[in-house]
Order: sequence, then C-alpha cells, then structure tokens
Amino acid sequence: MNLKISIAHLYPGLLNLYGDRGNIITLLRRCEWRGIETEFEEINPGDKIYGHDLYFIGGGQDKQQVEVASELFRQKDNLTDQRDEGAVFLGICGGYQLMGHYYQPFEGDRLNGISLLDAYTVAGKKRFIGNVTAETDFLTLKTLVGFENHSGLTYLQGKTLPLAEIITGNGNNGIDKTEGARYKNVFGTYLHGSLLPKNPHFADYLIELALEKRYGEKIELKQLDDKLELQTHYSLVNKAY
Repeated sequence: MNLKISIAHLYPGLLNLYGDRGNIITLLRRCEWRGIETEFEEINPGDKIYGHDLYFIGGGQDKQQVEVASELFRQKDNLTDQRDEGAVFLGICGGYQLMGHYYQPFEGDRLNGISLLDAYTVAGKKRFIGNVTAETDFLTLKTLVGFENHSGLTYLQGKTLPLAEIITGNGNNGIDKTEGARYKNVFGTYLHGSLLPKNPHFADYLIELALEKRYGEKIELKQLDDKLELQTHYSLVNKAY
C-alpha cells in the first residue's frame, strides 16, 4: 500500500519561536524516509482550514497570539469537528494555550481559545526557563525532553490528561508536576527547542495516529536508524540548564 498523510502548519509567520519549524521538518523527513507521501500546507491569516490528518501550531509572543486567536476562533467549529473525527493536533506553548478555553494575559483582554482541550491559562509572575525532562505513560520510550520558556500557568480539567509528568523543570504551572496536555488526538506542550527532533518516538507516534485517522486502521511504521536522535535525547535527560 502506498501510504499518504496530509500535514498543515498553522500560522508559521506568526507563531514560530525557538525552532518550532523543526517539528514540521522532522515529521516530513520521517515520512519521506519511510516512503510515506505527504501533502503539506501552510495556513496563513485569512485562509480557510480544510481537512488534514495532522495539524501543527507553534509558539509566539502575546501580540502574535492575539491575531492568531481571532483566526482560530473563526474556525472553531470546523476544527472541533476535525478533532472528533480523529485529526491529530500538536500545539507548542502559545499554540498550546490557544487550544484550551482561554489565555488571560497580565494586561489586555482575555484571548478566547478553541477548546480542543479542557484547559485554561493565566499569566504568571514568574518565567519558567530551562530544560525539561518529563515521563509519559503512553509512549514506548517514556521520556520526553525539551526546553521551556513561558510565564503562562496552564491548568487541566475534565477528561484532558497531562501529556507527561515532570521529572526536571516546571511544566504547566510549576505546582502540580504536569507537563502539557492530551485529549483524543490533541496534544499540547510547553516544550520548544524543537521538540520532535529530540523525541523521534513521539514524532512517530503522531505519524501513526495520522495514518490511522486516514486509513481507519493501525499501521506499523518501518523502523529507522535513530542512533543520532536518541543520543541527543539521552544527553538531555535530567539536564536542568
């Protein structure tokens, strides 16, 4: 079977801090190396969002979040329907915050999110900066590593679960030891740096979910030689700064 998935990068001109575009490059390359065809689209302000298998949205400053929030909110119902049909979403930092119910900055109006996750974020007084190691309960290789740089405090509710539990770093709010969020095939995290090149096992998990969404069955990926990627991953486990 010739496999194919479609990937969309939401608002890369506005939300693309700390190497977030590397997540897209990782997804495209790991598909290419396996012979999986990819359809790729950048979604910019004013564009209508059509059905894709996997969506990525990165992080940005408050000013850029304001513009993106209004763009996303116009298409909230569409994106909610796609979530419920199994589309995969990965949001980083500012993008993660906008996938919840709202983000309340220190100054200015509350930014409405699109509620793909049952979560909300308020601005905190302390900035969390540094390397993070967190542990999942759903990946074969359980650790995730990345770099956080945020002052937003995110709180999860209802059926939305943490992406991982903090080992090193601060995570969602510096209190409850959670990092990121997940519900259905929606994933949010504060981990920049970028996330997926250092966590190839998570990149593959997202690709598997996108393939399952498209074909209606679980498809096992061909193994890649991840020696370099995993060497990088393990070099950062439990590294605080």
